[in-house]
Amino acid sequence: MSAPGADRPEPATVRRGSRVAVAVGAAVVLAVAVVLAARGLRALPAVQAFVARYPGEAPLPADAPVGFPAWLAVQHALNALFLLFTVRSGWRLHRAGRPTTFWTRRNTGLVRTRNPPVRIALDLWSHYVADTLWVLNGVVFLVLLLTTGQWLRIVPTSPAIVPAALSTALQYVSLDWPTTDGWVDYNGLQALSYFSVVFVAGPLVTLTGLRLAPGFAARLRFLDRVLPLRATRALHLWTMVFLVVFTAGHVLLVLATGALRNLNHLYALRDDTSPVGLLVFLGTLVVTALVVLAVRPGLVQRSAARTGDLLERPARPRR
Repeated sequence: MSAPGADRPEPATVRRGSRVAVAVGAAVVLAVAVVLAARGLRALPAVQAFVARYPGEAPLPADAPVGFPAWLAVQHALNALFLLFTVRSGWRLHRAGRPTTFWTRRNTGLVRTRNPPVRIALDLWSHYVADTLWVLNGVVFLVLLLTTGQWLRIVPTSPAIVPAALSTALQYVSLDWPTTDGWVDYNGLQALSYFSVVFVAGPLVTLTGLRLAPGFAARLRFLDRVLPLRATRALHLWTMVFLVVFTAGHVLLVLATGALRNLNHLYALRDDTSPVGLLVFLGTLVVTALVVLAVRPGLVQRSAARTGDLLERPARPRR
């Protein structure tokens, strides 16, 4: 027989569940209110004239490329995989308590430094590995983007993109999707969003991550007056949140605004409604799930042990 009250949830768990329920309820109410307000705005003659004048297309130079090359499809898939592990390890690091396993780089081989290596938590090591893969993939993407002309699709070249983005945002929020052909060009909101992710959020989260790295933080103390570590940590976290929100919204709109055609663009490199892109997309999800299942704590420790020395410390008992 169980002790009285043994099946009762902990008060902290109840409070946490209540806060989540309240937050979800508030988000639903806010979303409904925003949609109703947007639909009300769409009924105004002046707003209707604005949307008719700026339906959403972002003006592109005449030599802008049409369609997507194979390298962009590969980079897109790799970016999704590496970003998943980067966010996952970063969030685990943010929520973790006192670490018990530490990693120290061996100061031998090709990577040798004058100062002794810094000991870091194993969770931080796994985050840096995911970060490095994501950043390297991003560097390759940027080089190919700038050398093949694909940058013309996402870098604003005309001030007309601002009203186009505002019009597109209003159409999205009012649930009356803009009719643009992503194979030819992006709408204004898409172009500005992709530009922000590639040229603002990506470099920002990378630079703030370097600023927070134990090996750099002590050597960059002169930056404390301009960007203290506490502010850097908050900026790093909220940039990560922005990337997660963008990714969720991006996937939602891809599936809601013509899933077959949209998936074919980047997963099958074709502009039609065949199921090829959907099948390739589902295949990438299966591969991603298998990789996530394969990267278990034991594999992480064995991988870390190949590049450094591990130190185990017993967890402190709770008082």
